[in-house]
Amino acid sequence: MSLTSRVLVSLAAGLAGGLAISASSSPPLSAFADLGGSVGTLWVNAVRMTVIPLVVSLLIVSVASVADLNAIGRIGGSALLIFLVLLVGSAIFAALILPPLFAWLPINAATTAPLVDSARTAATGATEAVSQLPTFGEWLVELVPTNPIRAAADGAMLPLVIFSLLFALASTRAAPELRQLLVRFFQAVSETMLILVRWIIALAPIGVFALTLALAARMGASALGAFGYFVLLICALLFVQVIALYPVAVLAGGVPLRRFALAAFPAQAVAVSSRSSLASLPALIEGAENGLRLPSEIAGFVLPLAVSTFKFSAPLSWIAGALFIAKLYGVALAPQKIVLIGIVSVILSFSSPGIPNGSLVLVAPLYASLGLPVEGIGILIALDLFPDVFKTLTNVTADMAAATILARRRRVPASALAADDSLRKRAFS
Repeated sequence: MSLTSRVLVSLAAGLAGGLAISASSSPPLSAFADLGGSVGTLWVNAVRMTVIPLVVSLLIVSVASVADLNAIGRIGGSALLIFLVLLVGSAIFAALILPPLFAWLPINAATTAPLVDSARTAATGATEAVSQLPTFGEWLVELVPTNPIRAAADGAMLPLVIFSLLFALASTRAAPELRQLLVRFFQAVSETMLILVRWIIALAPIGVFALTLALAARMGASALGAFGYFVLLICALLFVQVIALYPVAVLAGGVPLRRFALAAFPAQAVAVSSRSSLASLPALIEGAENGLRLPSEIAGFVLPLAVSTFKFSAPLSWIAGALFIAKLYGVALAPQKIVLIGIVSVILSFSSPGIPNGSLVLVAPLYASLGLPVEGIGILIALDLFPDVFKTLTNVTADMAAATILARRRRVPASALAADDSLRKRAFS
């Protein structure tokens, strides 16, 4: 049985068991459910411990391994700009439309009272840390950490990301042998952390069962309505983003709608069946070259880069997940915090690891810093099967749209591609 199947079985078993415990009103069974919650939290903590070294090492390797920043900059800069514009648009869309939609989430305040109490207990330190929201000037100053080790210990992701990027850029000016040594070290760290994450994710059925059992025991039947609402809502909004990418490609890329749709469809079919952007890459390249008649330099460079780093669905899924957990646990999520989630999702989406639920792994420190219960990440992982299909579909469609837009803006010299052959190898690996 695949990991996905085992997680689904664990989710169903946890819901059924939790509903039965809730209906029985048995103190011993309730105590057993609470114990399950502790086991689930232990699993989530194991996920959290991998995030900081994983993010830092991935960012440093991605930037420091570029052979020639000047050569890559000409095309990579244009591609990055297009990626950023699309990601910011996705974040703005999510930040505007999701809060009112989650206000309709059917959760009975009486059934979530125990969750509110436990969430407040678990996140007291984090809530105190963010209770006084900084002014814009204070937030701007804190973007550059005075102590990056302290930032890592506090889970301050945005300052830590900025330090990692600056460190990686500085390494490109070091002596080649030192730079190579540095890249190999952080590459070893990132590969080791990815192996560790895979081990922890393999235990997802246990963690999901334990967390779902405790949650359903406390919420009762209202948990089913809340879970169903979240899954349907995020899938619907991701599909809206897919549809919105078609006029974007037509208007900004200058291609007929029918031609873009036909060229993107084979890759979309692979994305839906495999839930993998990387698996869709051959179909993307074929559709770009044969269907859209994009220059081979664009298809051969931008599309591998896009499937490796460009996660268009990240802002919507991160903001939706945070709002859902906040609603579920009765935690207030101020507009400033929603904006912060959008900013961090745009930046960290470029370093999302290529593992199941990789983007959800990265949100743990952010949740903790915002006072959200990190146990909620286990619930999101359990519910991620159907949304993940739509995430992959959205990402693949955005990859094709970005390449189409870039092809209209400029033609890439073939000589620039050799400088970043490592990126293409990494995309196909």
